[in-house]
Amino acid sequence: MTDSLLFALIGFAFVCTATPGPNNMMLLASGANFGFRRSLPHMFGIVVGMLVLFSAVGAGLAAVFEVFPQAELVLKAAAVGYMLWLAWKIANAGAPREASAEGRPLTLLQAAGFQWVNPKAWTMALSGLSLYAPDHSLPAVAAVVLAFALVAFPSISLWTALGQQIRRLLTSPARLRAFNITMALLLVASLYPVLM
Repeated sequence: MTDSLLFALIGFAFVCTATPGPNNMMLLASGANFGFRRSLPHMFGIVVGMLVLFSAVGAGLAAVFEVFPQAELVLKAAAVGYMLWLAWKIANAGAPREASAEGRPLTLLQAAGFQWVNPKAWTMALSGLSLYAPDHSLPAVAAVVLAFALVAFPSISLWTALGQQIRRLLTSPARLRAFNITMALLLVASLYPVLM
């Protein structure tokens, strides 16, 4: 891989991981409701899940959708159902004091598992690998996985930190409720590309 292609790949990975999507909306809400430190397992889970998904797609998992087109419909249905459930949980999250006693952010395994039903993660994996590793050779797939590994955590950390800063503004139950409902609606809105 040439230097210019590598820089393009890193830029692509940054844009993919830093722009709004299900993971970043959930991290913004998690940062606001639980703080940065308690959201770390969620953040690491996103990175681990993405890297496993990218590796599996690079190893040929995408061919399943070509052989069994119905698998894509099943994946979409699972994604929509799970994301609607998550939106419900976000919309009904308690105040930070309540959240620390009752609620908890996603665990590493939950966040990693979510990547398998996250439409944006699939889109990033399929487009990233087809653009930067079209031959699916091991070095090319490894380069894509490594680029996302280097860029993902710093990118998603920004969303969690922003959520933690927003937490300072959510001093009343009404503000927190409005914020959580907004985050839930944005998460549901992120389903639009999946349903079209």
